[in-house]
Amino acid sequence: MKSNILRSLALIICFFNVSAYADDFPGRDIYRNIPYISTEQLYQQRQQSIIIDARSKHEFRTLRIKNAVNIPLSLSKDNFLNKLVQLRKTHNKALVFYCNGHSCMKSYKAARRAILFGKLDNVYAYDAGVFDWTRQYPDEAELLGKSPVRAEQLIPKSMLKKHTLGALEFIRKASKNSEILDIRDRSQRDGFYVFAGYEHSIPLSDTKRLRQYIQKIKRLNKPLFVYDAVGKQVRWLQYLLEEEKIKQYYFMEGGALAYFDIPRSELID
Repeated sequence: MKSNILRSLALIICFFNVSAYADDFPGRDIYRNIPYISTEQLYQQRQQSIIIDARSKHEFRTLRIKNAVNIPLSLSKDNFLNKLVQLRKTHNKALVFYCNGHSCMKSYKAARRAILFGKLDNVYAYDAGVFDWTRQYPDEAELLGKSPVRAEQLIPKSMLKKHTLGALEFIRKASKNSEILDIRDRSQRDGFYVFAGYEHSIPLSDTKRLRQYIQKIKRLNKPLFVYDAVGKQVRWLQYLLEEEKIKQYYFMEGGALAYFDIPRSELID
């Protein structure tokens, strides 16, 4: 009787552990046919693997796994696969894709594209992502081109929230006496500007111009208001702003898309 009870308890504990694990890494349940690799396994096998960053160029330039190669998932399917094939020809190693981790599905989508459309084998998703990797192996990560990366250099979500304003508050506080920056790519703008005539437009991918602009802000000592497409890209610009010790900067929650959720009556003076 006692052994049956203990067996039942063990099964219950096992069930909850598996459920929690699946919740922590949702991609493992969604993409069940895609092999994944743990942080420890990748560290042990990093010399026998080509580690591929599936994120945007700017994310890669900001924080990355050391010696990783950037092949953004946003590339056309043919361009993406051609780059993989060339890599495999040069280095006959495992292909391991990563992104920001846990809830980010780019690593799985990239691995799926390589397997399904590229017919490539020995392909894995590293779903723990660049942040988990950096915390565990700081010597094997680079932040703004520098290594090792100290844990305190990673900007927490609380710091991002501190500099984020609701869309209406952002629009009301931004003025001609402040600097307004649109970091969307041209394709994301589609002719729409929140502050037409008063803002500067520099895509997040143009790191050189962004650095020059931030230096100008530093000299002017004016508040900086920044918005992107949907509020996801600004977190990467924040690393540049903090590196340059810019104090007065604000992001628009939800990005340009949030503008359309503001009642028109609230936008009329």
